Amino acid sequence: MLNEAAVRKSKIIYWSSGIVSICGIIFEVLFGALGSYILGDGVKQYTLTISLFLTGMGIGASLSERVMKHLIITFVWIEFGVAVIGGFSSFTMFGITAFSPAGTEAFYLYFITLLVGGLTGVELPILIRKANEIGVTLNKSTARVLFSDYAGGLIGGLLFVFLLRPQFGMVKTAFLVGCINLTVALIVLWLFRREIRHFGLHAAIGLIIGVSLLIGLFFGEAMAFSFEQKLYKDPIIHMEETSYQKITLTQDEEDVRLFLNGSLQFSSTDEYRYHEVLVHPTMAFAENHENILILGGGDGIAAKEILKYEDVKNITLVDLDPAVVELANTNKHLLELNEDSLKNDKVHVENGDAFQFLENTNEWFDVIIVDLPDPNNEGLNKLYTKEFYSLLRNHLVPGGAAMIQATSPVFATEVYWTISETIASTGLFTENLHVDVPSFGDWGFVMASRDALDLSKIDITVPTEFLTEDIISGLTTFGKDADKQITDKNGNAVELKPNTLIDPHLIQIYEKAWKNY
Repeated sequence: MLNEAAVRKSKIIYWSSGIVSICGIIFEVLFGALGSYILGDGVKQYTLTISLFLTGMGIGASLSERVMKHLIITFVWIEFGVAVIGGFSSFTMFGITAFSPAGTEAFYLYFITLLVGGLTGVELPILIRKANEIGVTLNKSTARVLFSDYAGGLIGGLLFVFLLRPQFGMVKTAFLVGCINLTVALIVLWLFRREIRHFGLHAAIGLIIGVSLLIGLFFGEAMAFSFEQKLYKDPIIHMEETSYQKITLTQDEEDVRLFLNGSLQFSSTDEYRYHEVLVHPTMAFAENHENILILGGGDGIAAKEILKYEDVKNITLVDLDPAVVELANTNKHLLELNEDSLKNDKVHVENGDAFQFLENTNEWFDVIIVDLPDPNNEGLNKLYTKEFYSLLRNHLVPGGAAMIQATSPVFATEVYWTISETIASTGLFTENLHVDVPSFGDWGFVMASRDALDLSKIDITVPTEFLTEDIISGLTTFGKDADKQITDKNGNAVELKPNTLIDPHLIQIYEKAWKNY
């Protein structure tokens, strides 16, 4: 029979295994989120970080075979290491991104992922050995510690998605989880203090680490903010991290810019060029303007342009992130740009996925405006597929028109024409347009309709700052470096294939095209 002290120690071991597992899975997904935000291509970054973390755990588990003595103090120092490296991971990642040469941040992220994974892999075997050493039978101790480990993994994932990332952000989350790892180490250190030589020294080091983590928890985010400011040309006036993305607003005198996950969405100095081409050719072509759909456009600027047409009766705006809409309705700079458009009685905002909205709605629309971010990850890629554009076609009335933003035909020529090919593969008639937006560069759009398109016959009847009927014809002409006749480095013609859910090749094309910009 185990005495009371041994039972208490075994329970602490089981609880410790569950808690450090929670911390481990949080660090794992945190590193994936950091990679997705800073390096782009979320699927790639999550795949790499999960693979490296698990590989590290395997290496750590193998190395743990050499740890046969001083199990508790080894465990304590492993937790010290995870607390320091994991706790400061987000903070240092932003610093390296701001001040180091390109590519350094990727190497650093992958290195700490492997390192923290390795330390995490050593934890579990040590705890199992200690449980056996106390006197619990092997099968029972292994099963219980493994159960605590696996259950902790589930809890950690849920905590990160629904609480830590949206409420604390990536910097505070890392410091907070590091504090939890340290707390486990100090509790175990205290409980087994009679077995440990130089207990006071180890405790003092733990307390120093704790003070450092607490300073980071309360002040690290402000310092990381100053690091991140280096990534933007202009001063940041608003920043928040939502469940979906990081929203950043900058201002330099009269120039206000909105960034989502570091990608520029518009500049107030020239957004009218983008939004007028996005909206008015379709509105001028469409036979009716009663029922309008905007997919994306949570900043409200496209809605402002549509509201210039008095015969518009209803505008449905579908944007995934309610925080973008909230910012557009409350920030004075955005309110000046969108002229309170989202508060207009004709505008009805729905927060949700554009693909699911088209799947579930029974409505038909005279005009559909697709103002979504570029297809740089799997979640956005599905909104640039044949399946998505087929849904769009099925909700577009005869005589109506749609306009889709389609990235830059100069910087990402194959991406632009692949999007155009994908839209045309649904049976819609298409017309290609592009416009120079100084803050963006040359930007492309694809106009689509069930009916043949003739842009020479449309009239712009509402006030504009840039767009006229004469200009529209020029927007359909592409230079030789941006036209549809794409060749590879050997001079061979590149075959354009529709992007689909089954074959999402657009992501790879996009990543390759934009890697130098």
